[in-house]
Amino acid sequence: MNGRMHLGHTFTVTKVEFAIAYQRLKGKRALFPFAFHCTGMPIKTCADKLKREMETYGNPPIFPPKFETPAEEGDSDGSEKKVDPKKKEDPTKFVAKKSKAAAKTGNATYQWEILTSIGIPQEEIPRFADASYWLSYFPPHCKDDFTKMGLGVDWRRSFITTDVNPYYDSFVRWQFHMLKDLGKVHFGQRYTVYSAKDGQPCADHDRASGEGVVPQDYTLIKLELQAPFPQKLKSLEGKKRVFLVAGTLRPETMYGQTNCWVLPEGKYGAFETNNADEIFICTERSAKNMAFQGLSPAFGKVVCVAQLTGHDILGIPLKSPLTKYDVVYTLPMLSISPNKGTGIVTSVPSDSPDDYMNLEELRKKPAFREKFGLKDEMVLPYEVIPIIQVPEYGDVAAKTVCEMLKIKSPNDRVLLDDAKEKVYMKGFYEGVMMVGEFAGEAVKDAKPKLKEKLIKSGDAVLYSEPASLVMSRSGDECVVALTDQWFLSYGETEWRTQVEEHMKNMEFYSEDTKNRFEIGVGWLNQWACSRTYGLGTKLPWDEKYLIESLSDSTIYMAYYSIAHFLQGNVDGSKPGSLGISADKFTKEVWSYVFLNGKYPENCGISESDLQKMRKEFEYWYPLDLRVSGKDLITNHLIFCLYNHAAIFPKLMPRSFRTNGHLLLNGEKMSKSTGNFMTLTEAVDEFSADGLRLGLADAGDTLDDANFTTSAANNAILRLYTQIKWTEDIMAEIEKCRDGPVSTFDDKVFESAINKCIQETDVNYERTNYKDALRTGFFDLQNARDDYRLACGSQQAMNKSLVLRFIEVQAILMSPVVPHFSQRIFNILGKNIPIQKAKWPVAGNIDDLVLKQHDYLKEVIHNFRLKRQAYIQPKAKKGEKPKTLPAPTTGVIHVVKEYPPWVQTTLKIAAPFFAEQKSPEPKQIWAAVTAGNPELSKMTKVGMPFVVQLKEDFATIGQSALSLSLPFDEKLCLTSSEGFIKQSLELENLSVDWATEEVLAKAGNGKPGKPIIQFS
Repeated sequence: MNGRMHLGHTFTVTKVEFAIAYQRLKGKRALFPFAFHCTGMPIKTCADKLKREMETYGNPPIFPPKFETPAEEGDSDGSEKKVDPKKKEDPTKFVAKKSKAAAKTGNATYQWEILTSIGIPQEEIPRFADASYWLSYFPPHCKDDFTKMGLGVDWRRSFITTDVNPYYDSFVRWQFHMLKDLGKVHFGQRYTVYSAKDGQPCADHDRASGEGVVPQDYTLIKLELQAPFPQKLKSLEGKKRVFLVAGTLRPETMYGQTNCWVLPEGKYGAFETNNADEIFICTERSAKNMAFQGLSPAFGKVVCVAQLTGHDILGIPLKSPLTKYDVVYTLPMLSISPNKGTGIVTSVPSDSPDDYMNLEELRKKPAFREKFGLKDEMVLPYEVIPIIQVPEYGDVAAKTVCEMLKIKSPNDRVLLDDAKEKVYMKGFYEGVMMVGEFAGEAVKDAKPKLKEKLIKSGDAVLYSEPASLVMSRSGDECVVALTDQWFLSYGETEWRTQVEEHMKNMEFYSEDTKNRFEIGVGWLNQWACSRTYGLGTKLPWDEKYLIESLSDSTIYMAYYSIAHFLQGNVDGSKPGSLGISADKFTKEVWSYVFLNGKYPENCGISESDLQKMRKEFEYWYPLDLRVSGKDLITNHLIFCLYNHAAIFPKLMPRSFRTNGHLLLNGEKMSKSTGNFMTLTEAVDEFSADGLRLGLADAGDTLDDANFTTSAANNAILRLYTQIKWTEDIMAEIEKCRDGPVSTFDDKVFESAINKCIQETDVNYERTNYKDALRTGFFDLQNARDDYRLACGSQQAMNKSLVLRFIEVQAILMSPVVPHFSQRIFNILGKNIPIQKAKWPVAGNIDDLVLKQHDYLKEVIHNFRLKRQAYIQPKAKKGEKPKTLPAPTTGVIHVVKEYPPWVQTTLKIAAPFFAEQKSPEPKQIWAAVTAGNPELSKMTKVGMPFVVQLKEDFATIGQSALSLSLPFDEKLCLTSSEGFIKQSLELENLSVDWATEEVLAKAGNGKPGKPIIQFS
């Protein structure tokens, strides 16, 4: 809660808002509470930054001139690195891809400027140097902004987190006491993403970028340098053991090493380690990570004894564990990333496509070897060593797949990534070891054993680093540290099984979301839940630690149920309706309310008050729906399931809905480009309902949604037009026709209304709001427009249908545009709040009538195109286009049935579509001619017919295979002669069966596709 709400926040919130309003229309009591999460580093970091700025630059500050930010080290041209989001370092491991944008403050780099950019008055900014001021400033503005757009929240239940709020602080302390008592919280050393600047773990919400990034574990293989040492390392020869350390994800493949790769232009160093006799050669970035993992002389201390480039260590002899070669050499690989691993890569060409192609390049090109000063004996004697038998790929899988994919060069990046995925996945899950003491064992079983063997023998050590770049909110690049900390044992078998079993019956609203949860639960492991800096609740049994921001907000929904009893205001400085002070809420009191525990004697709270709270909790729980962005699946949402499984195992959440991020006019929101909009700005520009409709129309899937200003502006116009039409029609409602639904057009409109009610009901229930908008607004509008057009000047519209349409649309649209709907209700003279309306009952839907209506619309559309072609015929080559007088007479020829060959084709095609859904046209026509050889001569017309049939089936489904229409086509056209004649501006019109002569001349008629002739 460190800023004003913007459209991205609002987009997610509307998913709950629409769901709540819909459920109320369905007669349910629906609770929508809203609170303000203030825990973590963001607020504290910003406050401290502002304080330093004022100490350094004055108040108000006078900042130094700004200069261009230099390119990152390693990016000499300053260009943005292109990262393939699909590429994974370890294809068998789940990796979160989300990284939050840090561009919302535009070009502002100082905290004072950032606060100015969001509209904070200059004279008020100094107060933000106190972190507590943020907690009192932004929540009221957030409430005002959401109230402005008409959010249906029960604000009595709002609260802020952190120990500023004594009630919520007590609740979180109880939660962690429960987790510890249940054996879910432990203390010990573990790898975690860590901010050296802050001196503590850097959890997701503490990051400026890299949210969702986790430690990537490597086995660090020690390749010992053999004499003679290169010049820059001569001083170490005979005094220290020097190792090039290569990080690998595949320790089981070390039997197949033929060489070691280095980046010729890369920057390396020789670094002291925790073993005084050993020196590691690697990149400085990896050495910094090692320094926080007990691999350096002191925690966080990097001691470099020699600076090196890749050229300095090319062609040097090494002794590597497990390989059959006594000595291997360092060779050049130009694709090594200095930002991944140690910059040293051990080579296994039998099972690594990159290694295989690079080694082949060196073997085949003497000039390439010469360029880097390599002797033939460093390369040519080293043959690929078969070590793993892989089904389909043999015992040198990399070579097989490279040849299969026709990879010609180490520069074929896309193909090599594909090859790596194929070799690694199949090798890991289906491969069998051929060498070593674990020969005959599956690779996936041998891998951990080999890892343990190498570490135990001293030939390897454990190493970890962030899977990708993580920047803390304090501005430093994070490392992975091995630290003492309290952690939650997520991933523990029994606990994980509880969550997985519950998810089988949970509603996720999309298969994609469900799959992400399943992968995330399978991947999630121990999670550090403590830190020493920021805002929050102190760990109750170890108060030098704070509970981190993703861990104090996992069961807060339970707190919502009773918050109004506890708090009289958002920060809990005043007691709520029961007048109970926060100090009375002991562990036993919370357990009585939430866990049906025994009444705690002498607690200072009457049992009747506690029963009131328990009753309220039991009335609302379990949670029916939680909505969040997709980036929270792998942490916050799964944590929520784990914590409920531990504390409320019988009251687990019923459904989670997640959405993608919100684009603004097709681009990522960013203040630096001006493509950014706060909630209050959006309401001012588009109105509350214009904004709400635009957000509903933006999208519902996990893909990024797109809010367009044009759609919001069009929404305002549409809503205004509908209000105006309603006012006009109600002023003349008595001119409408009284009586029951009787005409064909009445029946069409009635069925269309009922169908829209039914479809919109399903769309709201599935939380597909873009579709609900389509069926409840646009389709219903179109049905009304068709009805008006069909009635025309010949007959008045039916009064009861018009009134039903107006009321139904107002109710169907009220979750999205409640102010519009209330206005419509007022025009109708209904003096009740729209929120108290009931969802309309869908009456009978006459599908046959609707099919006839759709048929007529399509026919008239096609006839209009024919009419236009008649008036403006296509000019012959060399002739000028001419315009003929409009036709006055039309004759419609109805085709009774398909020709025999078409009927035969449709009958034979039907089973193909039933089995395959999208069969190949050649396959169908081959079956037709196989059973009917005489039709072979029809191939020139038969194949195009089958191709069109496939397209029709994709559009209209089973109807494309019907031999006839489900209604009397000729009667349908005859009954609508007047409307057709009016639509085509004809004086005369007749309908008749098509003769052989007409069919021969027209050539394209069939049932459902009548022919028209103009004159």
